[in-house]
Amino acid sequence: MKIREVRTAGLRGATPLGGWTEELRPDDVVHTLVAVHTDEDVVGLGSVFTSENLVRAALDVISPLLLGESALEPERVAEKLHQNTFWLGRGGAITHTISGIDTALWDILGQTTGQPVGRLLGGRYRDRVMPYASVLMDEPVRMRAELEALREAGFRAYKIGWGPFGRVDAQTDEEIVRAAREAVGADALLAVDAGGSDAHWAGDYKWALRTAAMLDQYDVAWFEEALVADALEDFVRLRDASPVHISGGETLTRRQSFTPYLQARAWDIVQPDVTKVGGLSEARRIGWLAQENGVKLIPHGWNTVVGLAADLQLASAIPGTDLVEYRTGSAYIDELGQADLKLDQDGMLEIPDVPGLGVSLDGDALARYTDGSSLLDV
Repeated sequence: MKIREVRTAGLRGATPLGGWTEELRPDDVVHTLVAVHTDEDVVGLGSVFTSENLVRAALDVISPLLLGESALEPERVAEKLHQNTFWLGRGGAITHTISGIDTALWDILGQTTGQPVGRLLGGRYRDRVMPYASVLMDEPVRMRAELEALREAGFRAYKIGWGPFGRVDAQTDEEIVRAAREAVGADALLAVDAGGSDAHWAGDYKWALRTAAMLDQYDVAWFEEALVADALEDFVRLRDASPVHISGGETLTRRQSFTPYLQARAWDIVQPDVTKVGGLSEARRIGWLAQENGVKLIPHGWNTVVGLAADLQLASAIPGTDLVEYRTGSAYIDELGQADLKLDQDGMLEIPDVPGLGVSLDGDALARYTDGSSLLDV
């Protein structure tokens, strides 16, 4: 089975807020779907956390290396693309695009062999996983109402992030965290994301250490992106001194970038994003390396339904990965897929045990949120 074509479709019209300094608008394209078509009319899906224009430009570079290749060897083919584009720089649009292709090839392999992708990644350690509702921070009263509604919907775990946190004063930070804890209840998992990858992030080591002490008073599960991504030495110091777990890694790509952080124990929790890091092949390798260094993998997923499906399969195949991120209120998750993503009575999501990723796209929603390109037509 050979790769015949790769098609793309940028999602627009319902792009949720990102919390960034330069805030997203509904028609901004930051998520691009990828469909790999084969000469036997099997189609695999992937998702890329990158502009469609950049994905298409990357495909112009890598298509000569890709078309005609085996569609049943995702790890080898993805590594071929990485190895032959190193001169363009590791990371960025090329690596992000390979991420979507790699995931789509795993989807094809699963469909062809009749196995869920998680089993092909090494075996299923679990058949369900807890999603944490990922919510942007807001003025305490409004945020409290949103969290209470999510609690009523069945969520048992939450992460609040970005917004005014770390950008106003310490009192505002604590008021937000206090309101969140009161809204979700004492027994719920609550994590806090400072958003240190935002433009011109000013939170330094001393701010992060003081803030970690405050978060400990509210039983926060982890403190995410407390520092700028490149502050390796400060992350190591912060993890050593912090009373709460420290996490990061969503902006890094490929295992080579993660290695020094994991070996230095810069984080308690590592958060690669499957839609950027190099796909499921790279995320699995990072998971193994994390395990060897005593670090837990919880994937970052500001996502689409295809990206979430990939995260679910990854979570089934990594022993310690018992949580996945769920961007609440996004049409690109809630409307785009035909998969049943309903929480069970324990606040868990079932991991599909069907061939491939276990997700298919709703045709009407796809037409509504893309430019009408024939992503899936064989």
